[in-house]
Amino acid sequence: MKLLRIYVDTSVIGGCLDVEFAEESQRLIEALRKKKAIMLLSDLVIIELINAPADVRSILPSLPSEIIENVLLTEEIIMLRDAYLEARVVTSKSLNDAAHVAAATVARADAIVSWNFKHIVRLDKMRAYNQINLLNGYGILTIVSPKEVLFDESGES
Repeated sequence: MKLLRIYVDTSVIGGCLDVEFAEESQRLIEALRKKKAIMLLSDLVIIELINAPADVRSILPSLPSEIIENVLLTEEIIMLRDAYLEARVVTSKSLNDAAHVAAATVARADAIVSWNFKHIVRLDKMRAYNQINLLNGYGILTIVSPKEVLFDESGES
């Protein structure tokens, strides 16, 4: 069976060390370690992690390289990000949030996983992002928190 390709934003990685989000974040990271999905990793996540605590920065190198697919911030991603801003899905204060969604969309992720309930994982925002995606010739992007990303542990499909 083909592995899901999931874009994991910075909040999930940082969530591994946050009391409120640790359980689900760590469960997702452990599933990635077990090669249950492909992690789409953008340049933006790497940049955002530069100033993170060492414990947070150590999470990515602990993942098997074969499950990581790098997503470069291209002009296409920047154009879609800007389309979200022009449509007022988010303001320029949330530029990076829009860039995460654009990167996941352009990379054709099966889902973007985030703890950002203010600018990403919110029904009205999901609808607005996907409306712009469709207007620009992209598909619908599934947007979820780590709580919704579950993998069958029984070995059954």
